[in-house]
Amino acid sequence: MPSKSSARLAALTVAAVCSAASTIVLTSPAHADSVAIHDIQGTTRISPYAGKAVTDVSGIVTGIRTYGSSKGFWIQDPNADADPATSEGVFVFTSSTPKGVAVGDLVTVSGTVSEFVPAGAASGNQSITEITKPTFTVVSSGNAVPAAKVIGAKSVPAAYAPAGDSAANNSVNGLTLEPSKYALDYYESLEGENVQVADARVTGATDPYTELWVTVKPSENANRRGGTVYGSYDSQNTGRIQIQSLGATSAFPKANVGDVLTGATSGPLDYNQFGGYTLVANTIGTLKSAGVARETTEKQKKGELAVATYNVENLDPSDNTFAEHAAAIVHNLQSPDIVSLEEIQDNNGATNDGTVAADQTVRKLIDAIVAAGGPAYDWRSIDPANGTDGGEPGGNIRQVFLFNPERVSFTDRAGGDATTAVGVTKEKGKAALTVSPGRIDPADAAWANSRKPLVGEFVFRGRTVFVIANHFNSKGGDYGLTSQYQPVPRSSETQRHLQATAVNAFVKDVLATQKNADVIALGDINDFEFSDTAKILESDGALWSAIKSLPKSERYSYVYQGNAQVLDQILVSPSIRKSCDFEYDSVHVNSEFNDQISDHDPQVLRFQP
Repeated sequence: MPSKSSARLAALTVAAVCSAASTIVLTSPAHADSVAIHDIQGTTRISPYAGKAVTDVSGIVTGIRTYGSSKGFWIQDPNADADPATSEGVFVFTSSTPKGVAVGDLVTVSGTVSEFVPAGAASGNQSITEITKPTFTVVSSGNAVPAAKVIGAKSVPAAYAPAGDSAANNSVNGLTLEPSKYALDYYESLEGENVQVADARVTGATDPYTELWVTVKPSENANRRGGTVYGSYDSQNTGRIQIQSLGATSAFPKANVGDVLTGATSGPLDYNQFGGYTLVANTIGTLKSAGVARETTEKQKKGELAVATYNVENLDPSDNTFAEHAAAIVHNLQSPDIVSLEEIQDNNGATNDGTVAADQTVRKLIDAIVAAGGPAYDWRSIDPANGTDGGEPGGNIRQVFLFNPERVSFTDRAGGDATTAVGVTKEKGKAALTVSPGRIDPADAAWANSRKPLVGEFVFRGRTVFVIANHFNSKGGDYGLTSQYQPVPRSSETQRHLQATAVNAFVKDVLATQKNADVIALGDINDFEFSDTAKILESDGALWSAIKSLPKSERYSYVYQGNAQVLDQILVSPSIRKSCDFEYDSVHVNSEFNDQISDHDPQVLRFQP
C-alpha cells in the first residue's frame, strides 16, 4: 500500500516494502528523464512507466499519510494537460512516516513507478499508481494547493464500468479510460488528485474503521430514510464514494445514514482495498444529523402469526449486547411468535476447544428478553458437529428457533441431530416431518463448511406451519464492485445456488405431500431478492420472497459500501402468498446506524394461517 516520505532541501531515500504479490512490475527497470505526473498516470489504469525509474517529477504536496502500512504523500502538478483521462496526482510511497515535508511544498521526486494492488492480486482489486523507493527535494514551501476538483451529480456518469477485455479475463486494466462515459473510469482519471464533495448525504454509517460512505447523487435510487438502494446488478449507484480522513480518528464524524456532511469535504482520491475509490480528507464537512430513528413494527393481532428472522452477529455469552438485542426483539419487533436467530455461537464463543452446545448463549438471551418485558420464549436448535458449519473459528454458529409457548406450540419429533437428514411423511392426510427439529440433508456437499438449514414444525391455532431457518454461504471471496474485472464475477454464488436448490427441493416435498401446507423459509440468505439464488428458491412456485411485497425503495436489510441491499429474506409458500392476508416489514434498527449491535436488520412477517 502507499505511504509517505520527506526531506526538506535534501534528498531522502526510503526503501519500499511492497511485496511481489501486490505490486505489478511490467518492465525491467529503465530510466525516464523528467516526466510529468500525467505522463506517469497515462490514459489507462496501468502506468506506461510501470517498473521504470523516473527523475525530477514535480508536484505540490496535497496530503500526507502518517498512519497504517500506507505511509507517504500525494503530489499534484498544477499545470494540467488537456487530456481528461490523465490524472495530475500520484502517491509517493515512503514506507515510513515522512519527515520534512508539508502540504503546500513544491517537491521534485525521483524513484520507481509501481502499480500497487491493495490486498494483493488475488483480491481482484484495481491497482494504485505509485512512485516507490523515492528520493525527493523540497523546492519551495507555502504554495497554494491545486484547487480541488468537484465530484458532483453532473460529473459522474450514469454507467458504472466498461466491459473488460475478454482476452484478459475481462480485466479493464488495458482499456483506454473514458471518464465521460463510465463512473469507474471517471474516478480513475482523478486517482491521486485533490478532489471535493459538497453537502454530501451519508449512505453508509461510520464504521469502527473510521470510514463512511456518501453519495454525490442525492436522487439516485434514494429511499425515504436517506439511503441509496441497490436494486439490480446493473444499477450499482455511481454516486457513492467512501470517505476516510488524514486527521485524528477521534475527530472523525459518527454519522448515520441520512446525515449530511455540510460544506466541503476534500482531499486526495485514493483507492482502498475495502471499497475502492476513497476520498482521504484533509477537510471534512460539518455533520448535520437527519435524526433517523430506529423503526418499530406493528404488533401482531390475536389471529395473526408473527414470524421473524434476526442475525445477531456472532452472539456468545461474553458479549455485552444481550440487553440491546432483547430490547430490539421485545420493543422494535413487538415480540414475534417465532424468531429465527442466525449466528448464535456456542457457550464459549470463539474459544476453539470442541464445545458445541449453545444453551448458555440462548438462555442468556431469553432471560434478557424477559427482563425487557417480553415473553418467556422456549427454544429449539441442533448443535452442529464441531468446526463443520463455517463462521468464526471455534464459534460453531447455528440457527435457533425462539417461540412463545403462550401463542404457538412446537411439535417435537425425536431423532434430529447434526448428521440426520429431515424428511417429509404424511400423517392423517397432511404433511409432517420425520424429525423435528431437523436439518436438511446435512451430508450434501451444498452445506460443506456452511450452516445447515434448521426445520421445525409449529402449530398456531390448530394450523401447522413448517419453518426453515437458513444461513446461506456468505459473499466472502467475491470481488468488489470496483474490481478490475468487469462484469464482476461472483464465485460465492456457486455454493448458494446448490443450497437454494436443496431448500427448494425440500419445500417441494412438503407441498407434494400437502398442497396447501404453510411453509416459511427465512434467514440470512446472503443474496439479493433479484439474485439467481432467490430465483432458485422460488423456482416452480414453491416459494416467493415476501420482501418483494414492499416498494423497491423499501427493500433492504443491510448496508454495504453505501448500498442499501437485501440479504435477509422471508419466503412463503403459495398458501400464504395467495391469501394476500400478510404484512411484511424490514425493521431498520441496525444497518443504518454507527452504533449498531448487528450489521443486519430483522425481518417480520405477519399472516393468518
